[in-house]
Amino acid sequence: MDTNQQFDEALSLCRNIFVRKLRDYGPSWRIMRPAAVTDQLFIKAKRIRSLETKRVSAVGEGILTEFIAIVNYGIIGLIQLRLGAADSKDISVERAVEFYDAVAEQARTLMIAKNHDYDEAWRGMRVLSYTDLILMKIERVKEIEDHRGHTEVSEGIDANYMDMINYAVFGIIKLTEQSREAEC
Repeated sequence: MDTNQQFDEALSLCRNIFVRKLRDYGPSWRIMRPAAVTDQLFIKAKRIRSLETKRVSAVGEGILTEFIAIVNYGIIGLIQLRLGAADSKDISVERAVEFYDAVAEQARTLMIAKNHDYDEAWRGMRVLSYTDLILMKIERVKEIEDHRGHTEVSEGIDANYMDMINYAVFGIIKLTEQSREAEC
């Protein structure tokens, strides 16, 4: 299977969860300010790192579900950066899905370009490296947020969110491949 197809399947999995949660809660995440989204991403990435280290989950959910959450919160973060936080659920479920799909397509386009330039280097990486890179990107975003969005020479918050999404998708692909291999 090629990377683009695997990427699409992983994003489809994430989108499915996003849509199902929208049906349960509506776009309640609209009240989150971007810094709160960053903190939510931090919680998810720290849990992955903890599970990678301890190799045991006390609550039953594994690493895959957390990578899915990182993709979805990364997309939410980009939506919030564009729209700004609201005081209530101010968009419909349908509109939230439209925003989701637009951001997901941008992430896919970026992945294709970077994958071309880096020649599929992500395939030779360990899943724990994706976790560490996501945590590093979160720390960068926190610094940028603390500087009120100002950077001198570095990419902004949006580029870091995009990278987190793509690293998380790579994690989903790798974990899915490992699960399939274990079944054989």
